[in-house]
Amino acid sequence: MNRTASSRSSRSSRSSVVRRIWPNAVAVVLFIGLVFPVYWMFATAFKPTGDIISEDPVWIPTDATFEHFKTAVNADHFWTMVGNSVTVTVLAVIFSLIIGLASAFALARMRFKGRKGFIIGFMLAQMAPWEVMVIAIYIIVRDADMLNSLVPLTLFYMVMILPFTLLTLRGFVAAVPRELEESAMVDGCSRMQAFRRVILPLLAPGLMSTSLFGFITAWNEFPLVLVLNKEAEAKTLPVWLSGFQSVYGDDWGATMAAASLFAIPILVLFVFLQRRAVSGLTDGAVKG
Repeated sequence: MNRTASSRSSRSSRSSVVRRIWPNAVAVVLFIGLVFPVYWMFATAFKPTGDIISEDPVWIPTDATFEHFKTAVNADHFWTMVGNSVTVTVLAVIFSLIIGLASAFALARMRFKGRKGFIIGFMLAQMAPWEVMVIAIYIIVRDADMLNSLVPLTLFYMVMILPFTLLTLRGFVAAVPRELEESAMVDGCSRMQAFRRVILPLLAPGLMSTSLFGFITAWNEFPLVLVLNKEAEAKTLPVWLSGFQSVYGDDWGATMAAASLFAIPILVLFVFLQRRAVSGLTDGAVKG
């Protein structure tokens, strides 16, 4: 009996170890598969041209060089398009946060006719592919005589990321007890002061996650600016990167350096907002 019990205990222990190991092993494989292309892009950007075209792959650049980055930043209109991308992305995120937060507060705190239909409409807008509307958007902007302008890009980027912002923030606002706001007002705060001092700090994870999502969406957007803005001075970095690859197609070091420069702002922002962004996405998805 003791041997049987010991054998069962041993098998159970091995089974428990296997159950713990295989999810971690799968996670490690997925992590390597997702991270390796990013590592290879940055590594190639720092390699000398000889190491890049060598038949034997150089996994770790030993003779790092910044020549490829110099080629990228000295390309035509690079800094102009950096300014354009930063301008339209930051403004679109700010406007979407302001409008989305106000709308989310109304949807979470107020009860009015058509409220559910309004929410469903925003969900459908979130699922709609924006690419099918490019022609209609082009006609509208052309008729308004606003081609080659950053204003339409900012407005349409804001509309593009607004549904996600509103729906996520609505979950956070709904999770904040009304009693906190009412207690602040009893203590002498106005409604706006109660919102700014009590509710707004509690919404920080939601604001972080939605701003990160909006930044990535607007920063990476390509078809709309390609159609609306034909002049180089009005284009953004995704279009610049596409044109750069066409011009420097054989210069893989410069191409990877350009791609690295394009990816750095998103990586930096994600590193700083990672913890709050992940908690914000999960909390906003299940609350409210």
